[in-house]
Amino acid sequence: MSIDTRQLRTLVDTFVADRGFDVEDVAITNGADGDAVVVTVDRDGGGSLDELADLSRELSDALDADPAYADIDTLEVTSPGVDRPLTTERQWRRAAGRKVLIDLAGDDGPTRVVGRVGPLHDGQVDIVSNDRGRFRVRTVELDAVTRAVVDVDFSRPGVAELRLCGLDDAQIAQRRDTVSS
Repeated sequence: MSIDTRQLRTLVDTFVADRGFDVEDVAITNGADGDAVVVTVDRDGGGSLDELADLSRELSDALDADPAYADIDTLEVTSPGVDRPLTTERQWRRAAGRKVLIDLAGDDGPTRVVGRVGPLHDGQVDIVSNDRGRFRVRTVELDAVTRAVVDVDFSRPGVAELRLCGLDDAQIAQRRDTVSS
């Protein structure tokens, strides 16, 4: 029996949203021994491993209870990796304060911008660059972005830099305590 992808996505979207997460992707792989479903979820502030494990168990129970999903042999609930491209405003907002690598299309050819994600406004994002303690804020049109990914950065960002990114005290504390800010 083939899984109705649209029906599965609707069920997963509703189930996950009721628990405070957003679905980033649902991938189905058909195998000889059954289907594998990978659900990628995220939310503002992220989710702990315990929360993802609970969500996975609850979603698995819900799918097991519905005969339409009897062919699902494996269910994986995961969060997006740091190498995931930033493509939606929601993803940009969640990356606030994180260091990003951005490729821009331009009249003079492609340009690379490196900096921390600042506030979003009207289809634009502020990027805060730090050149030896001298900060520069550059506004980037999201429509001009051809590729953007969070850069794994082991340096500890400064408070002033994160304030320019629009973070409050709690967010600053969280970013400064995170190894790959």
